[in-house]
Amino acid sequence: MLFGLDGIEIGLFIMMACLFSAILSGFPVAFSLGGAGVIAFGIIAALDSAGLLIHQAIDTGSQAYNDLVASGVKQDLISIFRYPDLPRVDQHVFDGGWMLAMDRNVSFIVNRMNERVLAGQSIETLLAVLMFVLMGITLERSKIANDLLTTMARVFGPLPGGLAVSIVVVGAFLAASTGIVGATVVTMGLLALPTMLRNNYSPELATGVIAASGTLGQIIPPSIVIVLLGTLAGDLYATAQEERAIAAGCTDALTYLGTPAVVSVGTLFQAALLPGILLAGLYAAYAFGFAMLNPEKAPPVDLGHGSGEVITRNEGLAWFVAAPVAIIAAVLILGQVHIVGSQDTTVSTFTDSAEGAILRTRVSEECKASMIALHGQDKWDLAVKQREEIDAAGGVQQSTRLTDEQLAAAHAEKIAAAAPIGKGIATFAVLLALTLVMGRGVSPSASRQPLLIGAAGIVLILLLDALVISPVTTPGATVLILGIPTLMALWGCKAAAARMANNDLIKVVFPPLVLIVAVLGSILGGVTNPTPAAALGAGGAIMLAAYRKLHDEQKSGRIILLSTFAIVICLLIGVNFDLRVNNDHVTFENWVAFWFANLTYLYAMFGLFFALWTLYRTAVLRPVVRETAKVTSMVFSILIGSQILNLVLISFGGEHYIQDFLKSYDNEFTVFLIVMLVLFLLGFVLDFLEIIYIVVPIVGPVIYGGSFDPKWVTIMITVNLQTSFLTPPFGFALFYLRGVAPPEVTTGHIYRGIIPFVIIQVAGLAILWLFPNIVTIVPDLIGV
Repeated sequence: MLFGLDGIEIGLFIMMACLFSAILSGFPVAFSLGGAGVIAFGIIAALDSAGLLIHQAIDTGSQAYNDLVASGVKQDLISIFRYPDLPRVDQHVFDGGWMLAMDRNVSFIVNRMNERVLAGQSIETLLAVLMFVLMGITLERSKIANDLLTTMARVFGPLPGGLAVSIVVVGAFLAASTGIVGATVVTMGLLALPTMLRNNYSPELATGVIAASGTLGQIIPPSIVIVLLGTLAGDLYATAQEERAIAAGCTDALTYLGTPAVVSVGTLFQAALLPGILLAGLYAAYAFGFAMLNPEKAPPVDLGHGSGEVITRNEGLAWFVAAPVAIIAAVLILGQVHIVGSQDTTVSTFTDSAEGAILRTRVSEECKASMIALHGQDKWDLAVKQREEIDAAGGVQQSTRLTDEQLAAAHAEKIAAAAPIGKGIATFAVLLALTLVMGRGVSPSASRQPLLIGAAGIVLILLLDALVISPVTTPGATVLILGIPTLMALWGCKAAAARMANNDLIKVVFPPLVLIVAVLGSILGGVTNPTPAAALGAGGAIMLAAYRKLHDEQKSGRIILLSTFAIVICLLIGVNFDLRVNNDHVTFENWVAFWFANLTYLYAMFGLFFALWTLYRTAVLRPVVRETAKVTSMVFSILIGSQILNLVLISFGGEHYIQDFLKSYDNEFTVFLIVMLVLFLLGFVLDFLEIIYIVVPIVGPVIYGGSFDPKWVTIMITVNLQTSFLTPPFGFALFYLRGVAPPEVTTGHIYRGIIPFVIIQVAGLAILWLFPNIVTIVPDLIGV
């Protein structure tokens, strides 16, 4: 044994030394990862061939080992860490020799590249990275962040610590629209830091709040970190739980857990929503509290009012708070009394099959004992009782085809149970009403007539839907019936929108807010997965940036606006009409809807190409595409390089050695704490990409193979990495800010300023640790 260390331990040290040396050499990270793997493999293979690396493995043929297995201890749980006194046998670290290991590595590399980079199941999700990067860079290059900072500073500036609070708000906004930490920190450092210093803000508070708010992109959806970590976490969780079930004596994870072992990126976005809001709220609360205790270091600043009519506080509360809350509350109450609800009359041609027991009870005795230990005796007894009742009733009832009479009766029953006002119409009416209310609020002194006509149109829409339109009314007839009231409502909303366009806050915040709601709403609501939503966000960002450029040139953005409406109309047609014109029988109204949808689609595409031309003409498109290609290629290159490094680690047993060490602890919390501490320390020297693709695959089978909720585990890792990127002296966010800070701001200012926010991050981690429901409540509610 070399230096008295196990051969695998020396191999791990060699890999770490090669990795850090390659990263510190200045070579691109992707090449450094792959190169470090190749060099480490060569060194370890040479030492192994020279007989200098000896691994002392447990002698599986010894009597002590056989006695241990005979006592009921599973072989997977036997390791040199848990049973150090077992007899050992000397082995080479490369089982079968380094040439066989290299041959396996080359084969694995080809297979993994095909699976994870070229044609695997995760490729579609990874494409979301490209779209989100394009979305974020487009918004950043189009100066929308500058507008947000200026406007929010005017809104919050007059409050104590208002500029710092505005930074938190804009940081959360940019996090939800870009998800790129470096760009957010640099942008806010360039735009906001000089303003805060000019207004006598403490350099510590200014730099701390900018660096901390810039890292919100790590956790607030759509976070690129969550996209990349989620694609990996899903595979790790499914595999680890299958192994856990087999070790428990069960056939599969579904039998053992009672639920499928699945976690998706969309679910992780839902889980990250409240933790992201929690951290942003803690940042803002600290900034406000600091200003109250140190008013001279965070004074109120009046940066003047933007364009638009000045309104009183009572008017603002009435039209921006009370009226919207009243509208939304009224619809919710109508929903509770079944006036607003589903009007779906679809009836299945088959009967419903009876539900089975909550747990599978026809399992082996070993699996039964394991399931009772996991779920509790009460739940097992309930499952057994349900199974006995099902068996007494003749077994699970299978679906049978309904007769024509049964179908007619079921259809009539559905029609009778439908709510008078459909959810879609109610949602449409709420959006129109909120637009009218906002238009009234921003300009109370303007004529009320257009808004009253719009309000009358909304009332008529609801009345006609309740009294005239039935659940079986065709979409075409519905359009004709609601045509005039809808035009009245839209005419009033047009006047309201014109008034809102004169208000700086709404003019700046509303467009990116709509884009964020469209992207996140489609993901969080389960309408689509992250990739189409990211494509929607990228297209919307392009059109938004083009509209901004046309506005700067004092040119009309009518084409962009009409294209946006064309997209909305196309989506509405697709939802309400059957556009499958290849069916045997297609009604006239569906043919009309099909061609109208085609026309709106073509005009929307024309608007998108016009937006691209506008950005190209104004010298925005080329740097956006170049930067997007650079970031995306870096991500995929690091993915390839990290796979090479991981395969080298696996080839000499390093991965299993680390996992055996973690499994030697019986307490899951202890194991998770060790992993979190290691990730925190590695976050000082490795970027999140290297940590996700190198470290998480090694520790993932352990931390995802226990009883912890995979959503909670993933969000805890994300917040932990965010904390690491803020912590002096190596936090990446601090280096980003140091690069753009003016000379009078020292590194000491940045370090002292960030410490309270690091404490807030640790407090946030503690809160999530003590109250894991903060992570799981949104996915649970949406999944109901």
